[in-house]
Amino acid sequence: MQIHKIIYKFCCAIIVTGLLVTGCSNYKSATVTSSMKLPDTFTVSTDTNTIAAIPISSFFSDTYLVSLIDTAMAANPDILSALQKVEVANANLKYAGGALLPSVNLNLNAGIEKYGDYTMNGVGNYDTNLSSNINSDQKIPTNPTPDYFVGFKSSWEVDLWGKLHSRKKAAFSRFLASQNGYKMVMTSLTSQIATAYYQLLALDYELKVIRKNIILQRNALEIVKVQKLGGRATELAVQQFLAQLKRTQGLESVTLQQIVETENQLKFLTGKFSQPVRRDTSINTLVLPKVLTAGVPSQLLLNRPDIKEAELELQAMNADIKAARAAFFPSLTLSPYVGFNSFASSLLFNTGSFVYGVVGGVTAPIFNRRQIKSDYARTIAEGKQALYAYQKTILSSFQEVMNGMKGVENYQNYYEQKQQEVQALTNAVDVANDLYLVGRANYLEVITAQRSVLDAELELANTRKNIFINAINLYRSVGGGWR
Repeated sequence: MQIHKIIYKFCCAIIVTGLLVTGCSNYKSATVTSSMKLPDTFTVSTDTNTIAAIPISSFFSDTYLVSLIDTAMAANPDILSALQKVEVANANLKYAGGALLPSVNLNLNAGIEKYGDYTMNGVGNYDTNLSSNINSDQKIPTNPTPDYFVGFKSSWEVDLWGKLHSRKKAAFSRFLASQNGYKMVMTSLTSQIATAYYQLLALDYELKVIRKNIILQRNALEIVKVQKLGGRATELAVQQFLAQLKRTQGLESVTLQQIVETENQLKFLTGKFSQPVRRDTSINTLVLPKVLTAGVPSQLLLNRPDIKEAELELQAMNADIKAARAAFFPSLTLSPYVGFNSFASSLLFNTGSFVYGVVGGVTAPIFNRRQIKSDYARTIAEGKQALYAYQKTILSSFQEVMNGMKGVENYQNYYEQKQQEVQALTNAVDVANDLYLVGRANYLEVITAQRSVLDAELELANTRKNIFINAINLYRSVGGGWR
């Protein structure tokens, strides 16, 4: 009979072990990795230096712009929100690390229970009270029986398969990712403020050009009115010059509104309501950074915060996959306790009521395996999503650098040609006015010359702005703007 019991227990152990091993072997460890390799150089540059390491205060020569950026770093809502995300990730890391340590709780328990006459406790308590081996304090109260406990109870899951360590590793990677996310918000904010600032300077210059042309066109209108009185011009000419003036005055109103909107955008980015935006530099006299080099593509992996963030998120997902796989294996939990336990409150802190013990338990998933399988499959799919996001970020950063480098070069060439065009058109306006006064040019030629020089000067300011915006984009795209 004893042999049969041993054989039965042995067979049960084999069946359970077989189920566990079979279930775990079907889900081998999976790791999601990227095989993407960046080119050795950018096709538009072979310079190995990079502007990413240049501090903001050194990259931008305008002290008013640097002051705006400093203000935004302390008050912008996105910056403050990103900083709290770092705090959240730090709290999650501490929480994941705490799971590796045993929990200890102070327990103050009191209960009461009525045992039936035909239960083991009921019969056992009744029989114990009849024993001559116990004293009056040891007699068990019946009908009902109290139970008091004061002491410490602990629970500790032994990390046999590295599940808890993998979760801590994932939390640590996400903490580092949140720090890089914070840096990415900083570089993005730097880019937004600088872009808006140069747009504002360009609008200031456009307003100056428009008002200069309003004066010129108003003088031309007065001249043609005088000529009409003398019979040298018609009412048609007067109306054409008047229409030209009104068009330019309308541009003035539109530009003033754009200035207001751009100033308010800068106030919003810096977290202010009504602080004036200080600036006194013409965009045409601002100096571009002396060195605009992108370095080599591999430096993007070190300098771009969004690439580092995506890479760390990929590492976190790989740790999540390991933790999800470990859920298929049995888990061991130890539950020690120490304290005082008694069925009488008056005897609770008696030395004879002191108790201690430890309970160990092994649990293995059997009927809830479908949930574990689903969680494992979901984690792998999310890991692949993180991989594709990482690769997309790398591709996007490479294209941004290329666009920024060529943009600075091409707009610089365009600006030089536009300067010569403005000079030629300005000379044409003077010539047209002189010829008109002596009757060798008609009023339409004067109007056309005035409109052409106005449009060219406005385009000149816009082109200069585009040079600076592309320089900003290059600075951001290589990973600058957060140091």
